[in-house]
Amino acid sequence: MAEPTRIGGHAAATSVAAQEEAPLYELIELLFFAYRDFVGDADRLLEAFGFGRAHHRVLHFVSRHPGLTIAALLDILKITKQSLNRVLKELVAKNFIDARAGAIDRRHRQLYATEAGEKLAHDLAKLQTRRFTAALEEVGPGAKAMASTFLQAMIDAPERERVMALIVSGRGTAK
Repeated sequence: MAEPTRIGGHAAATSVAAQEEAPLYELIELLFFAYRDFVGDADRLLEAFGFGRAHHRVLHFVSRHPGLTIAALLDILKITKQSLNRVLKELVAKNFIDARAGAIDRRHRQLYATEAGEKLAHDLAKLQTRRFTAALEEVGPGAKAMASTFLQAMIDAPERERVMALIVSGRGTAK
């Protein structure tokens, strides 16, 4: 419910529309800083390999979904083929990802993390898990469920079901 304001000595309800239009700077900035620190942990490790955040995202999804096609990866990441090709070339050249002809259609390349790729993806996930664990413990009981609900709500509504199916289908998922 809108908080009453005083106009000419009379209480009036603050317009809900006016409240909705006011930017939520605190939350916006908290998300910026939380993301900065969350990815910063991984960035420092990736730097040792000459990789960046794009490499991390590709390695993460290929590791979690062995046999993922390039088309499916493009759909997940919502990036251009040109952007993916540059990153993928580097990951393949440095033996972190293996691109193979598709089992059903040889024109569709399927992607697999190599042993080195699996190790790096796992090390990156462990770093980020430590940050999540510390934050969830600080917030207290029920924090993981609330965080999950909040993050799902931040995803565009038409995409939520597909995203959740992708997350659940990842191998080795821990609930």
